[in-house]
Amino acid sequence: MVPEDGSNDPSRAAAIANESRGLVEFEAEALPHLDALYRAAASILRSRAEAEDAVQETYLQALKSFHRFTHGTNCRAWLFRILFHVISHQRRKWFGRIVLSEREELEQTTSYCPPVSEHLTDDEMIAAFRKVPQQFAEVVMLCDVQEFSYKEIQETLGIPIGTVMSRLSRGRQALRAQLADYGPRAGIVRDAARPAGAPA
Repeated sequence: MVPEDGSNDPSRAAAIANESRGLVEFEAEALPHLDALYRAAASILRSRAEAEDAVQETYLQALKSFHRFTHGTNCRAWLFRILFHVISHQRRKWFGRIVLSEREELEQTTSYCPPVSEHLTDDEMIAAFRKVPQQFAEVVMLCDVQEFSYKEIQETLGIPIGTVMSRLSRGRQALRAQLADYGPRAGIVRDAARPAGAPA
């Protein structure tokens, strides 16, 4: 007598085995990048709750489309592409965020970048990074923190290489300007501002 659940059906058994094997492969390939994805999402979205939602949605989409992932290629870059697609989609829904044009964002940065203090804390670095316009912060984070190549950033964000380079330059400039503000606030004064004859 054949069980009604079809547990003795060879094709069903093979499908279950394939699904189980696929899940194991997915976990091995994708889960090691969970922390990096969360840190990136939190940096861009500036909210832990939204970052958790975005990463959860990223892994859900990645699992559903894992059969299209080419084994042996860069799984981290593949996951980041999905993450930034999720962030882009959710940005349009969450709170109707206003994204400034690059021209407006550039006008908010300064052409002069004062020296950056060597005594900055991690909290000050994070706070400064969060003040950088998001379009630029994304590229700085992918290049300087995640160490993606220009080509990987281009594929992740879906923008031309020239735009990657432009945003990276502007983002670094804006970040330096933000970081330089922390020196004077912490009582660190540049030599040029020290009165004549004052001890170093």
